[in-house]
Amino acid sequence: MSQYERKESAVRRLLEGTSPAVPPELFDDAVRRGGRMLRRRTAVRRLCWTLLFTAAVAFIVWASITRPWVEPPSDTTPPLTRW
Repeated sequence: MSQYERKESAVRRLLEGTSPAVPPELFDDAVRRGGRMLRRRTAVRRLCWTLLFTAAVAFIVWASITRPWVEPPSDTTPPLTRW
């Protein structure tokens, strides 16, 4: 029997056997931790969307005030010569 076949038969024996007993308090801990993780994930997602919205509004306000698409006025004037 090859090593692969031995491993496969060992896995099959484990899967066909009965599952080990799980302590009852483990379920309560898992539910509590899962709820905490979901609340944290939701809070982080809301924070990210709020920051993105705030950055977009700040950019729009900045762009409407400074108007970066308009060419700035020239600082120098051409020399004035008489005819």
